[in-house]
Amino acid sequence: MEMDYVSEFPHIHTDRRPRKRPRLAWEPLPKAQSGVFCGQELGNVTSYGPPRVLPDHASLFVRGLDQKGSPPWRDDDKDGHYMFAVGDNLTSRYKINRKVGEGTFGQVLECWDREAKEMVAIKVVRSIKKYREAAMIEIDVLQLLGRYDRTGSRCVQIRDWFDYRNHICIVFEMLGPSLFDFLRKNSYRPFPVDLVRELGRQLLECVAFMHDMRLIHTDLKPENILFVSAEYVKVPDYKATSRSPKEGNYYKRLPKSSAIKVIDFGSTAYGHRSHNYIVSTRHYRAPEVILGIGWSYPCDIWSVGCILVELCSGEALFQTHENLEHLAMMERVLGPLPQHILKRADRHAEKYVKRGRLDWPEGATSRDSIRAVLKLPRLQNLIMQHVDHSAGDLIDLVQGLLRYEPSERLTAHEALRHPFFSRDHYRRF
Repeated sequence: MEMDYVSEFPHIHTDRRPRKRPRLAWEPLPKAQSGVFCGQELGNVTSYGPPRVLPDHASLFVRGLDQKGSPPWRDDDKDGHYMFAVGDNLTSRYKINRKVGEGTFGQVLECWDREAKEMVAIKVVRSIKKYREAAMIEIDVLQLLGRYDRTGSRCVQIRDWFDYRNHICIVFEMLGPSLFDFLRKNSYRPFPVDLVRELGRQLLECVAFMHDMRLIHTDLKPENILFVSAEYVKVPDYKATSRSPKEGNYYKRLPKSSAIKVIDFGSTAYGHRSHNYIVSTRHYRAPEVILGIGWSYPCDIWSVGCILVELCSGEALFQTHENLEHLAMMERVLGPLPQHILKRADRHAEKYVKRGRLDWPEGATSRDSIRAVLKLPRLQNLIMQHVDHSAGDLIDLVQGLLRYEPSERLTAHEALRHPFFSRDHYRRF
């Protein structure tokens, strides 16, 4: 069988129980530490933060950068994005090679690090107050995680950060494509179950690590999970049929390495606080978040369950953009929402509940919405459509991750001890 080795992917996108459990490799959480954002020491590098010095010092700093080859000052665009040209410098250390991603936060640029002699990914945050504040939270979290994730095997590694022309710039190691981009480039073909097992184990280890640190990611999704390597192989896709006229559709891509890292900690929340605001990207949002009944660590677990189903099916489990339809999809796939949960819905979500049950289909906005819900299969049937072996264990695991009552969901540590990850049928990818 001919194996086509390719490496063309760019880097696109740069929430208990006090029971005794085996300890993993990281250290216990020390007393809470507050982040300091000026002159942070990062390894052997001292990073520039928002200056706490006199304005004349700040202006000298900027002029000094200009004298070392920085581009002429350009106004930001209307949305606060940094305007640049390929070949420009971000400080005298980093030379912009290309843009590799863009989002609501800003842009991700591939840059040459003249000091380290390597390519890095720099997240250039929009010059808007709320995004700058989120970036400072992310830096604080990344540095905290970096002190305890010494092997750097779970979370993306921060290399440096600085405030440049009112843009917070965070320097990361260069990684491969996100799981979402890999699926998209692979025509949304599902991953083999053994690869899903390996990806799920690593993701749950990262979540367990964060939860032990009293941190809740709140935005876990395939876009925020990146392969470490961009390399993949092309192999024949034996499930391809005559309905795939293009020759390329008879081949699918598999990553050469299953190693992944979690990124984007700008929405991270601290677990010791009470939370009621909206978090998570829609498709991966837990029912307690939609109903406004308060959320904590289990909202991350719900997201993991949705991600595992997507990896083994190729498509997002709940493809919707409306709250009532989303809740109806949950009931279609997982069964009725318990009355005791619906009764706790806050004033914004109580309109979705009538006479102790979900107001569906009476409250549907259209017939198309009803059809979108009705076409969804039950969770067991959905997984069995795509998984040849280990389907029973995967179904049982996902059912534990997607329990409606947050306190009844598996914790990350409990999930890692699930038979789906046991050595009996574990095939390292």
